[in-house]
Amino acid sequence: MPTTLPLARYRFTFRMVEPLRLPEYAGSLLRGQFGAALRKLACMTGEPDCSACPLLATCPYPAIFETPAPEHHAMQRFSKVPNPYVIEPPAFGERLIDRGEALQFSMVLIGHAAAQLPLVSLALQRALEGGLGRERSRGRLEAIEMQDGAAGQTTFIPLWQHGDARIAAHAATLALPESGGIDSITLQLRTPLRLQQQGRPIRPEALSPRKLLADLLRRASLLFEFHAGETRLVRDVSELVREAEALRQRSALHWQDWSRFSSRQQREMTLGGVLGEWTLEGDLSRLFPWLWLGQWLHVGKNATMGMGRYEIQTPCQ
Repeated sequence: MPTTLPLARYRFTFRMVEPLRLPEYAGSLLRGQFGAALRKLACMTGEPDCSACPLLATCPYPAIFETPAPEHHAMQRFSKVPNPYVIEPPAFGERLIDRGEALQFSMVLIGHAAAQLPLVSLALQRALEGGLGRERSRGRLEAIEMQDGAAGQTTFIPLWQHGDARIAAHAATLALPESGGIDSITLQLRTPLRLQQQGRPIRPEALSPRKLLADLLRRASLLFEFHAGETRLVRDVSELVREAEALRQRSALHWQDWSRFSSRQQREMTLGGVLGEWTLEGDLSRLFPWLWLGQWLHVGKNATMGMGRYEIQTPCQ
């Protein structure tokens, strides 16, 4: 496994001009508004469908938000591939952000998408200027920060604040940790984790470390292949999955449903996933760096809107 990977977590702070009522889970709202604003900024032709656009290969909108699947691939045929961003909304739960208060959320950009931070930031700025939610509540971008990319660091470094001409130059890389003899970790599932088997969600009692790692390795492999040119990031999938299968587990997990309105389908949709604590014990010497990376990539269905986020705690913490 490499010692560093090209990705970064950015934190955006907006000052609300008008009160904003956040839904129970704001990831869907933020993703939808971001995508619409990004398309307006990037689209040069006005084509209703990106797949028919002559600029598909060079336009930043599909590269970030609707990554086209390749026609040919050495390993398999894809109907879609993961997009190189993850929106991390405010904590789960409905709330009112009053006029003058701050709305703060993060976005992880992976591979080449990190070079598009100025465009991504402008799209978010336009989205908030146009208004969020049913009340079209407006906000003003105040600051952009980046999480320190050194392994184990949780501090954020200022990159831009209101009035600056440009975003400060920075290295969008993440250093990966060594296992350091860790034989026990606890995953704190912060947003609903929705792993699926044959199209059906896996409930808490059926979750397994094997399934978690298999889905995480697949997601990491595809993200860095299609968005960073790393074609052999994971070289020993079957061995790693077998090691995950041998782990012991203890959990205090529960299922959490939430609803969102689908603009594409024009109806309310109920989604859900697993929340709680999940402890894995055993030989983590080769698995720990991958599980640690999952804190940035997220895992499972709807990861781009922030689902499948977890934080790792070790016994020494």
